[in-house]
Amino acid sequence: MADNSGSNGSQAVTLNVNESEANRNISSSSASKTSSNGGGFCVSVPFMQKLVAEMLGTYFLIFAGCAAVVVNLDKDKVVTLPGIAIVWGLAVMVLVYSVGHISGAHFNPAVTVAFATCKRFPWKQVPAYVSAQLIGATLASGTLRLMFTGHQDQFAGTMPAGSNLQTFVLEFIITFYLMFVISGVATDNRAIGELAGLAIGSTILLNVMIAGPISGASMNPARTLGPAIVHSKYDSIWVYLLATILGAISGAWVYNIIRFTDKPLREITKSGSFLKGSRNNNSI
Repeated sequence: MADNSGSNGSQAVTLNVNESEANRNISSSSASKTSSNGGGFCVSVPFMQKLVAEMLGTYFLIFAGCAAVVVNLDKDKVVTLPGIAIVWGLAVMVLVYSVGHISGAHFNPAVTVAFATCKRFPWKQVPAYVSAQLIGATLASGTLRLMFTGHQDQFAGTMPAGSNLQTFVLEFIITFYLMFVISGVATDNRAIGELAGLAIGSTILLNVMIAGPISGASMNPARTLGPAIVHSKYDSIWVYLLATILGAISGAWVYNIIRFTDKPLREITKSGSFLKGSRNNNSI
C-alpha cells in the first residue's frame, strides 16, 4: 500500500548474443524508440513482477480480511469486530513487509491513483496496477464463495448500514486518514520508513474498529468491487468508489501541502524514505 518500488525493479534482463555490444545497444535503443513512438508495446520482466506482486498481495489481503468477515457471519459472531479489525491490520502489515520492496504494496486502486496525482507514481502504469488489484480481489472473493457454499451464502462485501451520505462521509474520512499516514511514513525522508508497515496496518485496524459497523470500512475500491462482482451485488457501490478515491487523493495532497521543507514541490515529489528509487523505475 505504500509507494515503494524498490531498486530490484530497475534491473533489466540482458541476453548475450553473438553481436557486438555496440550493436546490441543500438538495437535496444531503436526498439525503445519504436515502442515509444507507437510502433509496439513492450512490457519488461521487472514490471510484470510488480503486477504479480500486486495481484498476489491484493488476493491475500482480501482473502484474509473477508474470510474473517465470512467466518464471523457463518459461526455466530465468533471472530467479533475487534478480531476482524486485527486480521485486516495484520494482513496489511505483513504484506507491506513482504512485497513492498517489489511493487510498492499498494493493493488499493485509490492509493495508486493518489500517488499518481502527486507524481509519485507514473500514470502509464496506473491501469495495469489497478487491473492487477481488481483481479486479485475478485479471485479472493471467488475463492471464499467456493469455500463457504452452505445453506447461507455469506456476502463479505461492503453495504451501508445507514444512509449513503453517512457512508460517503465516513469512507472519505477514513480513507483520507489512511492515505495521510501512508504519505507520511512512505514518502517523507524524515519518517522512519522501516515502520511503515506497522503504521499503515495500525491505521487500518483503527479504521475498521471505527467504521466497520456503519460502512464496512472499505477504504479500497478493490475490497468493495471484488465481492460485489462475485455476488453480483452493486447496491450503493458508487459511494465506496467515489468516496475512497477522493479521500485518498485529498489525504495525499494535504500531507504534501503541510510537509515542512525548504525544497520546492518538484524536488519533494522526487524523493521518499520507504520507497526510494520508485521514480527511477518508470519503464514498463
